[in-house]
Amino acid sequence: MTGYLGVARAIIAREFLRFVHQRERFVAALVRPLVWLLVFAAGFRAALGLSIIPPYQTYITYETYIVPGLCAMVLLFNGMQSSLSLVYDREMGSMRLLLTSPFPRWWLLLSRLLGATLISILQVYAFLGIAGLFGIVMPVWGYVAVLPGLLLSGLMLGALGLVLSSFISQLENFAGVMNFVIFPMFFLSSALYPLWKMAESSPLLRDICALNPFTHAVELIRFLLYLQMNWVALAWVVTSAIVMSAVAVWGYDPARGLMKRKA
Repeated sequence: MTGYLGVARAIIAREFLRFVHQRERFVAALVRPLVWLLVFAAGFRAALGLSIIPPYQTYITYETYIVPGLCAMVLLFNGMQSSLSLVYDREMGSMRLLLTSPFPRWWLLLSRLLGATLISILQVYAFLGIAGLFGIVMPVWGYVAVLPGLLLSGLMLGALGLVLSSFISQLENFAGVMNFVIFPMFFLSSALYPLWKMAESSPLLRDICALNPFTHAVELIRFLLYLQMNWVALAWVVTSAIVMSAVAVWGYDPARGLMKRKA
């Protein structure tokens, strides 16, 4: 057991060291949601005119409403960027060296996934702190209660990145695929507008958004920030994380997975 923990600590420490040496990654992770929060929110607020938003039945501003969605955006982008670096490691050969270690492949990938998720959570709290400076605050205990939701959502979105990286062999192709995954997942969700509002214009679009795992990650974070629990969202996030992690482990199996066919 000590050996497993030592490997996990080493991999997580490597992720943090990489993050420290890539300061522009931290800045980009904060600028992107802040632009949405401080610039685009004004236009969306005028268009939607929301004041009382179910299921909370309390007055919250539109900026406060989209904060959970922007937190999930930070998790999504960081999960994809972490997987992008994983593709780079595979091209350089360090990923192959890691997978040939005597420890189980699932433990190595889980450690890598956990390290990326912890970094994402730090970025989310930095974003929430900056939003608070602009007067956009949530319930005090909500910042504590949301931590498990951030962890589960980060693991799910990071596992999605692992799945994509297992299918893509070249670094150049991964950047293009990210755009076809990130933006549809973000816009076809409840990050910017509630599903009940979307159903007024297109019930089909609302159903598509309801099947989007990212929607349930947003809702889980949103409910926890308001000290509530959405059990349906929790079940979706946990199930999606397990399925995506299993596919990622299979994809990185040199004997049966996609890496063998690429070789």
